[in-house]
Amino acid sequence: MTDQKISWDDFMKVGLHFGTIVRAEEFKEARKPAYKLWVDFGPEIGVKQSSSQITKKYNLDELIGRQVLCVINFPVKQVGPFMSEFLTTGVDDAEGNVILVSPDHKVPNGARLL
Repeated sequence: MTDQKISWDDFMKVGLHFGTIVRAEEFKEARKPAYKLWVDFGPEIGVKQSSSQITKKYNLDELIGRQVLCVINFPVKQVGPFMSEFLTTGVDDAEGNVILVSPDHKVPNGARLL
């Protein structure tokens, strides 16, 4: 935990948006087990792709249609042969496995966390 305080303006610089996973596949070339995800962030942002190390808690089939919270304004990052355009947010469970951050009710794709 950090004691460093940030301003509201600092927080608003982080593009935290919800989207729906519309496609998911195994990322066979990844060094650590991962999936390739395509997430629809609505008409203003569109569909973006990213890789995510969530294979221990999630099967490919259960990811389609799931809404997730993502950071969409990081620079694009090359992950092996794949370009990652956003960061899917998650938290570690007691065993260190990533649990996705999702809304408990459906929200519009592209909705910003406030």
